[in-house]
Amino acid sequence: MNLTRGENLKISSDTQNITLVEQVIDDVCEQYKVNEDRYGNILIAVTEAVNNAIQHGNNNNPEKSVTINYSIDSISITFCILDEGNGFDHVNLPDPTAPENIDKINGRGIFLMKNLSDNIQFDQDGKQVQLKFNFN
Repeated sequence: MNLTRGENLKISSDTQNITLVEQVIDDVCEQYKVNEDRYGNILIAVTEAVNNAIQHGNNNNPEKSVTINYSIDSISITFCILDEGNGFDHVNLPDPTAPENIDKINGRGIFLMKNLSDNIQFDQDGKQVQLKFNFN
């Protein structure tokens, strides 16, 4: 599935649709010759953001959509993921590396996104996340 710059991919909130997002990431990274290390970071962070949008933002409601698009300039690529949920408080999240949270199954997604991207920005009360990845 080819997604051109400025074009949106809109998927229903079904985790099986993450394979469509992975295909877009593959296509974009191949088109812009993103190196393998950056590709891995992009794949994990963006699919995590989409998964969060499906599960937490849209509560797995297949009638709600997640929109994914990207923009690119000479130094970076930015993916934008938007859900139709109510948003969330992205500032006051528990630290997944704290001893009391280490054994919890959930709570690492945003931590991963922050550590794998070069910049993360939340907009629309947390309904939209932008993940920026520098080329170098």
